[in-house]
Amino acid sequence: MATLELPPRGDVTAPVHQTVNKAGDPVAGAYFIQNAYRDAATPNMVTVILADYRSWDTLGEVVVVFAGGMACYFILRRRES
Repeated sequence: MATLELPPRGDVTAPVHQTVNKAGDPVAGAYFIQNAYRDAATPNMVTVILADYRSWDTLGEVVVVFAGGMACYFILRRRES
């Protein structure tokens, strides 16, 4: 049901392809695409977004995954006395 409302695949007039939203403000995704290389001098746009624009969020996710892994390690390593 949710996919019935989506625009046709490849539609260049779809909201996702716009650089300005309906309120007249620039869309964040368009900024990232247009300025990724200029801001970080890295040709890989995904790396720029994860390592530069969202670095604190990515660091938080890494800490959570590491803490979960360490918890599993210590629970499975526990020895009966």
